[in-house]
Amino acid sequence: MIYLDNAATTKTAPEVVEAMLPYFTENYGNPSTIYSLGSTSKQAINKARQTIADSLGAKAEEIYFTAGGSESDNWAIKAAAEAYESKGRHIITSKIEHHAVLHTCQYLEKRGYEVTYLNVDRNGIVDLEELKAAIRPDTILISIMFANNEIGTIEPIKEIGAVAKEHGILFHTDAVQAFGQVPINVDEMHIDMLSSSAHKLNGPKGIGFLYIRKGVKIRSFVHGGAQERSRRAGTENVPGIVGFGAAVERAMRTMEERTKKEIELRDYLIHRLETEIDHCWLNGDRTRRLPNNVNFSFLFVEGESMLIMLDMKGICASSGSACTSGSLDPSHVLLAIGLKHEEAHGSLRLTLSAENTREEMDFVVDNIKAIVKRLRSMSPLYEDYLKTGKL
Repeated sequence: MIYLDNAATTKTAPEVVEAMLPYFTENYGNPSTIYSLGSTSKQAINKARQTIADSLGAKAEEIYFTAGGSESDNWAIKAAAEAYESKGRHIITSKIEHHAVLHTCQYLEKRGYEVTYLNVDRNGIVDLEELKAAIRPDTILISIMFANNEIGTIEPIKEIGAVAKEHGILFHTDAVQAFGQVPINVDEMHIDMLSSSAHKLNGPKGIGFLYIRKGVKIRSFVHGGAQERSRRAGTENVPGIVGFGAAVERAMRTMEERTKKEIELRDYLIHRLETEIDHCWLNGDRTRRLPNNVNFSFLFVEGESMLIMLDMKGICASSGSACTSGSLDPSHVLLAIGLKHEEAHGSLRLTLSAENTREEMDFVVDNIKAIVKRLRSMSPLYEDYLKTGKL
């Protein structure tokens, strides 16, 4: 099997699993208890919290553990909207956000909030001038993702943060895809809230965090206990938190070497696809993109058919976000960057890891070439193109 869907989830690293195991069987105490078995769990949580805070240039008390990125996004946006509604009810986001952000904003619109959805250019980048023009006296929150989960484009986060700070507006970023892949410093980038999820960086599923800058007025998200400084009640997922800490330590230690290899594989894959298959193109910015992301559109081809045929060859890939894999609608991200419906339907996302090899990339490209050729041979649209020469 060749796994090329690391944007959907990653394999939990062996050292992460090893770190977690004692907290299932030996150190299983509830962190809220006062006896030593519980204290051991509490200390492990504190250690993981500090590791994560250090990786962002944050303080330990600014890290709040959640069940994952979607919960963190919901918390940041809903709780901020409620806490700052006396100032205003206007939120700014972009058209290419993850649905955890978009659907939360739509939820708030039904409750009287106004949301501005910024356009992006062909590469998926937010225009800073459009952002500035969208700001109103009643704007309370800007939420722009750090890097797009489908096309891999990295947004100008530091510049967006500076605009938000200048206008006294909270700035939240969904960094689920970026955290562990690119350096992030919340102070340098003027980030007030940041969402992340462990299973995107070789950690376990079901655990995430929300960074909330000290001083930000934000309401509790789950009521019923004093955990997470009374803002997110419920007995902590100790093994998950320990695993997240271990995954972050690993990600920071290996980032430079790991991403260098991913970029080399990424660019090799892009080059072969571009030069060996006609009527296809790269989606997303060529240089300002995640180290491991490759997203291509192929004319006269259905992405879903490609995925099935790749799977038959032992290749795991995606046509977009894992959260919308059951949808027949074209990707909202690809439509937002200007693709037509039929072009968006023919998209393929390949997200690598440092464990992949050049030989695997060659195998993947050879199979994509054969699959595209076969699918086009069955396409009436491609047959018309061969007759008329018109796309």
